[in-house]
Amino acid sequence: MDLDMKQLAVAIRTIAEEKNLPEDSVKEVVEQALAAAYRRDYGDREQEIRVNMNLNTGDIDVYISKEIVEKVSNPAYEMSLKDAQVRRKNAQLGETIEVHEKAEEFGRVAAQTAKQVILQRLREAEREIIMNEYQDKIGTVINATVARVEGNVLRIDLGKAQGIMPKSEQIQGERYYPGQRLKVYLKDVERGFRGPQLVVSRGCNEFIEWLFRAEVPEMEAGAVTIKGIAREAGVRTKIAVSSTVPGVDPVGTFVGGHGTRVNAVVSEVGEQEKIDIIVWSDDSVEYITQALSPTKVAKVIINEKDKKAIVQVPEDQLSIAIGKSGQNVRLASKLTGYELDIAAVNTASGNQADAGAVGKIETAELPKVPRLKKKNELENSLLEAIEEHGE
Repeated sequence: MDLDMKQLAVAIRTIAEEKNLPEDSVKEVVEQALAAAYRRDYGDREQEIRVNMNLNTGDIDVYISKEIVEKVSNPAYEMSLKDAQVRRKNAQLGETIEVHEKAEEFGRVAAQTAKQVILQRLREAEREIIMNEYQDKIGTVINATVARVEGNVLRIDLGKAQGIMPKSEQIQGERYYPGQRLKVYLKDVERGFRGPQLVVSRGCNEFIEWLFRAEVPEMEAGAVTIKGIAREAGVRTKIAVSSTVPGVDPVGTFVGGHGTRVNAVVSEVGEQEKIDIIVWSDDSVEYITQALSPTKVAKVIINEKDKKAIVQVPEDQLSIAIGKSGQNVRLASKLTGYELDIAAVNTASGNQADAGAVGKIETAELPKVPRLKKKNELENSLLEAIEEHGE
């Protein structure tokens, strides 16, 4: 016998244990492969064949489905009513009956086919179980180890499965090496040609939120919450927080005593990433003012219709408001949902708004102020806008 059934029965139990698969699932895969092998050796490719394997004895029972007809034209698929009633007394024309056969052996080619199908189906079964297991972990942070570094893509060992971390999901400037232990956020489980693909991230906003959740127990209690996050991983993050309990300082809660809580998050993402924590507000002017922290804002002019705002700041605050490479205003814009234009004002002039006052002017149409980089051009444009509104 080319395919030792008793050895195969032992192998099923071993594989189930090693791969952490249900024994019934492995047995079902093997039975399907044996059915394919039996069709190849003794039957027809289109025959409906079911195989049952006894794991204790290794015996194989084959059941071939045949249609009961008045006149048999193809014995592989059909059986006469007379023969069918010998097997089952109440058999009727048009019904399907299963014919039991005892499989004693499989030929060499069929045995090889069975082995290939078994290996393929086992891989599929294993992937499916991994898929189902990690499906429930989407949106959580899990511990992982860097398996390989392949150019810009990281192969991450998650224990029972491997994931990938594309360049876009990595923290800018962070260096990775095989064996490195990391916390990663499981973004998605994608079905691909080679099976389930686990996509993990350290650069997404949700990763920061989960890190704070681990450090701020008041979040679980519902006393404080994160209202919004704008992040450029490895560079800077702005977080808007609020409190649902009177008297609780949301910013202080997230920072922690002597900065312990925010420092714990920074140590995980890297000290090169600056984290700004601000108070969220449902008032747009106040929210924009907070989002541009540490800038001292003189005035905010909002166009709610187009979700745009002109933010006036003292001249000496212009570079702080814009930030390095426009980073501060860019993140503030993401956080608030408004397109922000920063304009410098000369607070020494009596015609200019007081630098300490924050005001709000809602208009249907704001003057179109282009994004100018030169300070003198910004000043001229702003003066024109103020004069128009003052008329």
